[in-house]
Amino acid sequence: MQTTRYDAFVKDFSVDAVTRMLQGSADEGLNVCTEICDRHAHDPDKVALRYQRIDGSCGEMTFAELQRQAARFAGFLQSQGIGPGDRVACLLPRTPELLICVLGTLRAGAVYQPLFTAFGSGAIDYRLQQAGTRLLVTNEEQWPKLAEIAQLPPVVLVSDSGRLSTEADFVFDQVLAGQPDEHEAVLIGADDPILQMFTSGTTGKAKGLEVPARALPAFWMYMKYAVGVRDDDNFWNVADPGWAYGLYYGIVGPLLLGCTIHYNEAGFTAENTFEFLRHYGITNLAAAPTAYRLLMANEHLLDDYPDIQLRVASSAGEPLNPEVVNWAQRKLNCRVCDQYGQTETGMTSANFHEFEHTRRDASMGYQIPGYRLVALKPDGEEAAAGESGELAVDMENSPLFFFRGYMGDARKPFQGRYYLTGDVVISHGDGSHSYTGRDDDIIASAGYRIGPAEVESSLLEHPAVLESAVVGKPDEKRGTIVKAFVVVRPEYFTDQTLVDELQQHVRMNLSTHSYPREIAFVSELPKTSSGKIQRFLLRQQAAAEAAVPVV
Repeated sequence: MQTTRYDAFVKDFSVDAVTRMLQGSADEGLNVCTEICDRHAHDPDKVALRYQRIDGSCGEMTFAELQRQAARFAGFLQSQGIGPGDRVACLLPRTPELLICVLGTLRAGAVYQPLFTAFGSGAIDYRLQQAGTRLLVTNEEQWPKLAEIAQLPPVVLVSDSGRLSTEADFVFDQVLAGQPDEHEAVLIGADDPILQMFTSGTTGKAKGLEVPARALPAFWMYMKYAVGVRDDDNFWNVADPGWAYGLYYGIVGPLLLGCTIHYNEAGFTAENTFEFLRHYGITNLAAAPTAYRLLMANEHLLDDYPDIQLRVASSAGEPLNPEVVNWAQRKLNCRVCDQYGQTETGMTSANFHEFEHTRRDASMGYQIPGYRLVALKPDGEEAAAGESGELAVDMENSPLFFFRGYMGDARKPFQGRYYLTGDVVISHGDGSHSYTGRDDDIIASAGYRIGPAEVESSLLEHPAVLESAVVGKPDEKRGTIVKAFVVVRPEYFTDQTLVDELQQHVRMNLSTHSYPREIAFVSELPKTSSGKIQRFLLRQQAAAEAAVPVV
């Protein structure tokens, strides 16, 4: 398939051309289940989902079968008085039951609310109460967590053994069996919510937000041109659908394009992943940088999987180190494209698989057509090429932008016509940017402003380093010094010799003022459930060591 020049595509791009591919419309109403399932169900053999359960058993579901099962679940929701605006939450692993609940909720015009299965009772309770959730679907494994939730909504239990069936309000199989396999899809408006999300809570309490139906064209643009999904692809998004990237671009986005998605219920390991890639002939992969780093650290296993057929891969969640990109090209014969987005906005910037454009190491790429991204300087002016600032979305010139603010009293991240991301970038003057760090991650040391991402990237290029996180540590002389927390590969000794070697490595490969003056070797880095490094915890630790309160 021949690629298109990015600049030529942007010149002729029209959002109307994307929205016309939907069956519904903003004026007459639409239904998301119709858009991502029904319109692909005319072919009775077209596979929507291939899955592998935790016990190793496998199966698949066609779009036609999912349409019938979603209709049954939607009928049940309607029987409970659940419809547009009502939240239906799922606390389930990556199984067919999860997908049926997503589609059935959307078919009923209701709002789907994801819950990550690694959440504890407190995190579940907080999200249920904040959203006013009307119904919860879960399984036997997750059931014990519900005991500590005071105001629990009615619960539908997915149960193979029937062990807890009498304790739940409803049993999933019985619910489906009691409904017809046809249900008229409920139409909603473009501004009506379809997904109830919460940010990952990296810097405090998670903030709730709604994703409206008008987000569909934005999802389509990312999947089509950045991820580069093609008709003959076997697509696997490793991210958990309990979070934005796994839900937006592991379910809604690929199904919108009629793509076959894959679920692996087992936990992520290098061996499991290599085998899944081989067994299902995955050609298009999406994952977080952590996943690629783990695969790279276990490349010796690749000799056992000579039949891996990856065509392209995408990365999101954190900046992708160039070393990983080079490794994937060498060992997997596959280009990994780094891409950028947020729960609030979806993906807004990308190195594209389906466009030709200039490619820079450690860059988040170009704004997705339909968005205008800028770097805003502290005075509110847009940064010129080579200047840094806070990445912002020009809402007036971004017809695909769909975020309307957080629920409740959470801060409003808007400044005039701009949505502020909180991420600091360098502008390249051509619609592309390179990430340097979070606004509150920037390290001011001896008059220099140091972005932690570039220091982390330099450390990761050393063969001893598996993962790294860099923060500022208060210092009497310099105000702040750079401190690195490093996870080392098991074959290396964590001694002063390695500290000196890593410091010299950064001095030589980055700069003399950016090298970490302190290095702590740790067994693992603190992360959110979605895999993002919690640098604020490391900043607190560094401040405590210096006996200076962190702000």
